[in-house]
Amino acid sequence: MDMAVKFAEKVYTLAQEIANNCQGLEVPFCTAECPMHTDAMGYIRHIREGRLDDAVRVIREKLFLPGTLGRVCAHPCEKVCRRAEEFNESLAIASLKRYAADKADREELWDLIVSSPTGKRVAVVGSGPAGAQAAIDLCMAGHEVTIYEKLPVRGGMMRVGIPSYRLPVKVLEFEYSYLDRLGVKFKFGVEVGKDVSLESLRQEYDAVVLAHGAHVGVAAKVKGATAQGMATAVEFLREVSLTGKSTMLGESVVVVGGGDVAMDCARSALRAGAKTARIVCLESACELPASKHEQIAAEEEGVVFAYGWCVDEVIPEQSRVASLRLQNCLALTDDTGRFNPQLGQEVQTIPCDTIIFAIGQRVEDIAGGLLRLGGSGRYIVNPETLATDLEGVFVAGDAAGSTIVIEAMALGRKAALSADRYLQRQKLDHKRNFKLEASYQTKYDVPLPPDTENTPRSHTRLVAPEVRRQEFAECDLGFDDATAKLESLRCLRCECKECMKECLMLNEFTQFPGLLFGAFLVNGHVEPIVPYSCNMCNQCTLVCPEEFKLADAFMAMRKDFVVANKGKSPMKGHGAIDIHQKLSFSGVFTIKRKGRKLR
Repeated sequence: MDMAVKFAEKVYTLAQEIANNCQGLEVPFCTAECPMHTDAMGYIRHIREGRLDDAVRVIREKLFLPGTLGRVCAHPCEKVCRRAEEFNESLAIASLKRYAADKADREELWDLIVSSPTGKRVAVVGSGPAGAQAAIDLCMAGHEVTIYEKLPVRGGMMRVGIPSYRLPVKVLEFEYSYLDRLGVKFKFGVEVGKDVSLESLRQEYDAVVLAHGAHVGVAAKVKGATAQGMATAVEFLREVSLTGKSTMLGESVVVVGGGDVAMDCARSALRAGAKTARIVCLESACELPASKHEQIAAEEEGVVFAYGWCVDEVIPEQSRVASLRLQNCLALTDDTGRFNPQLGQEVQTIPCDTIIFAIGQRVEDIAGGLLRLGGSGRYIVNPETLATDLEGVFVAGDAAGSTIVIEAMALGRKAALSADRYLQRQKLDHKRNFKLEASYQTKYDVPLPPDTENTPRSHTRLVAPEVRRQEFAECDLGFDDATAKLESLRCLRCECKECMKECLMLNEFTQFPGLLFGAFLVNGHVEPIVPYSCNMCNQCTLVCPEEFKLADAFMAMRKDFVVANKGKSPMKGHGAIDIHQKLSFSGVFTIKRKGRKLR
């Protein structure tokens, strides 16, 4: 209806309060914490209802690696899951993602729509999760993308740093074929910084994204560390991943480190032929940074742990490692709280012929001095746009500070957003909310119903330890159908739609009040049928955690419509509206009827 309505200040005040604070606008904890903001609640709902194709579609709205991430993601979403906070056992979000991918993911479900060609060309250095994500987003924006990869395979550290018993190559390669379908080009065996310079890429392409990952292993600087039989985790895992065996292993292996990479090295050493594998770490068993399930799996396979020990000296015989001298670690930090291991007087020497250092890795400088390096060895970039000092050069992934796969993907997307704006000659912050390009804290705060049950977490099927330690075949078989359904039922569905459950009227016009009143503030208008459909029962206010008075807002709108319409209701066909307003809201208007007895 065309009507110039001047809404009272009260209407705008109420609308602003609702639009700014409606809990319906807030995403669940899992979605906010995920750097890529995957709609876990959405795809788990589809799994619960048996619609696996729809589950895959929801996952792939954000992630091109559903099967991969379902296996190896550090799943920060699970750490903030409401079940973890309330009952100490989070929902198995990653395993449910994997279940949907394994069961239903296929090319027919992939979004292959790309924008019209822009004529712009972009070089991406590195084919890991950051480089691949940047390439996907830039390709879909219409740019021609070429990935430079120094290895003969794609996937970065996911391919050569994660053993195939955790992430089968066929899963990773299938998901990377999405890039082929989009038209992304690859140049394998080309090392930027040696075979081709960054400056030459700048001359050949309109923009460059550096996402070459942390492929340089770190070894401890201790006496005797030059003996034969020494390796870094990066070197060892790359050889095993590419060849299925290792030329550097002896029979007795010691892995130094306490993270997931150390677990990978020890478990891979046993599969590659070592007779014994021992992990030596500074941390106590309860301080170990490795995932608990990785630690348990390693113990089950026969890996021995030496907790609370620091490497003191490598003792060689005839130029090869013969034993390792250790000193006990009393604490990881000093009195100021800084990492500074406090050592005791106890010493032990353990025999070994191979030592693998899994104590860190770093990014190689491939810029030829063109980019500034920070104290961590990473390039100095604008933290919001990932732009470097060089025009048209952006950084993502490990080179920009990520530590896990899902963070690397988010940084790849951030770099792509910046590169796309640069190519369009827009400001890099044009129409961007940087908060939403990383993990953030949701304002969602709705109490759980008092009858919420503490149901136990479901677990995936594992191959028996004595079998799995003999081969590199996948050892975690995921959920079966029944277990996936059972686990999906544990989702607490952290969304606020209490008012929507009570009000049929609201469901006709919006998903939740925050959207409705937000649109009103933007447009300065609302269709009369919206406020006139409210029957003023106040049930929405009674169930709203913020106690928003929607009825007051709608009644104020009605009054303004009547004023604008010269004292009459603007609703055609509502001749009885005056009687409704005068009688139905009066203190004397009531209807009573004697109840009938049920049989």
